[in-house]
Amino acid sequence: MVFSSPTFLFLFLPAVLLATWAAPVRLRRFVLLAASVLFYAWGVQEFVLVILASTLVDWALARGMAVLRARGRTRAARGLLLLGLAQNLGLLAWFKYAGFLSEQVARLVDVLGLGSPGTLQILLPIGISFFTFEKVSYLVDVWRGDVEARRDPIDLLLFVSLFPRSIAGPIVRLREIQHDLREPRPRIDMVQGGAIRFAHGLAKKVLIADQISPVADAAFAAAADGTLTTSSAWLGAVAYSLQLYFDFSAYSDMAIGIGMMLGFRLPENFNRPYSSLSITDFWRRWHITLSRWFRDYVYIPLGGSRGGPAATQRNLLIVFVLTGIWHGAGWAFLLWGLYHGAWLMIERRMGWRHGVGDAVRLPWLRRASVLLIVLIGWVLFRAESLHLAAHYYRVMLVPTGGTTATVDVALGHQTLAALLVGACIVLLPGHRSGGRTLVEGTGRRVLVARVALLAAVLPIALAMAFSSDYSPFLYFQF
Repeated sequence: MVFSSPTFLFLFLPAVLLATWAAPVRLRRFVLLAASVLFYAWGVQEFVLVILASTLVDWALARGMAVLRARGRTRAARGLLLLGLAQNLGLLAWFKYAGFLSEQVARLVDVLGLGSPGTLQILLPIGISFFTFEKVSYLVDVWRGDVEARRDPIDLLLFVSLFPRSIAGPIVRLREIQHDLREPRPRIDMVQGGAIRFAHGLAKKVLIADQISPVADAAFAAAADGTLTTSSAWLGAVAYSLQLYFDFSAYSDMAIGIGMMLGFRLPENFNRPYSSLSITDFWRRWHITLSRWFRDYVYIPLGGSRGGPAATQRNLLIVFVLTGIWHGAGWAFLLWGLYHGAWLMIERRMGWRHGVGDAVRLPWLRRASVLLIVLIGWVLFRAESLHLAAHYYRVMLVPTGGTTATVDVALGHQTLAALLVGACIVLLPGHRSGGRTLVEGTGRRVLVARVALLAAVLPIALAMAFSSDYSPFLYFQF
């Protein structure tokens, strides 16, 4: 079920909000758990049982760790931690990477002339990368003593399955919402702010991201059939960069907004990333909860920047290799991670890791350079194979005349308007996302923006969502 679908907007969400607000406080978490299980089962059916069973295993292991630690049996507690990590990462590896690995083995066997073995065809459960990281963070935090092991399994089940963010984040840690899990208490100001944040996300999704997507799709399809031209290649890359940002940040805005309406404060996930002054700054602003997760559970445990320049470079490289393959099982994702890791290593070496608040000369030139680097990387991220990415880059860099017919067809007046509006939004100066400003800002301009969003943009967005085809969020595939 997609947040921008009519079923969700006009049936599921209103029913859940009314049921949650009407239920006694002590019963609200049960209502939310039932709604969350239904929401997830809507799209993946039997996989919800795997997730619930795995979460109950985590609950038992965490309780066991807490008891053993209290008794001074640290080694045995560590064994339970490793068992929990193995079952979570093992499930992720099976569902997400086993098929890819079997394809590579089959190719190698075929090249060696040893036959043509079959490959595994495994359906990927939606959101498995997100809730796996949340479950891992819970186990590690219990081991570290940062959070108490939950006595009631309902708390952990609700934490993992909470429907606003179960599919595509933000990646939440239990300690960030543990007080809300027991007794969700949405206040009137949270409901109002959440509704505005949700409306902002819906508008970004259906009025910008979905309108831009045909141009990006047409450009990459043209690259696949060999008809792509240079101008269309750059236009397609720009369109995909805008589509990905507005699509993913829209989901985060809508998730945060729904969470607020239900009594939860979910962490921010974007902070105007295309205004970054360096690639290091970009990763402080793009998918913030993923960057923090890798920092706290991989980079710092590896030693962070404490072991000297060589060790720091190694740790950065490991983190971004993992970041790349977290997004998908494929060589293109691995190279995309290496690409960003290499830029971070270069910036650290050259002293270019400046961000907001630092004195930076020629900030607009710095922002333009970062935007170009990120845009080039998105081609690798979007391409379905290394061969397609190489061809796309070749067309971008070796000028060819004319335009691509399929891109011209996709570039209608409505799409062009969405491209221009999207480009203006990401290039305007400022240090906070538009959704946060609408909810937290003060002053006449913010008030006017709120009224305009609710009075004009929201009805248009709802009408378009009601009449549009199924359009899943891009990060569902991860």
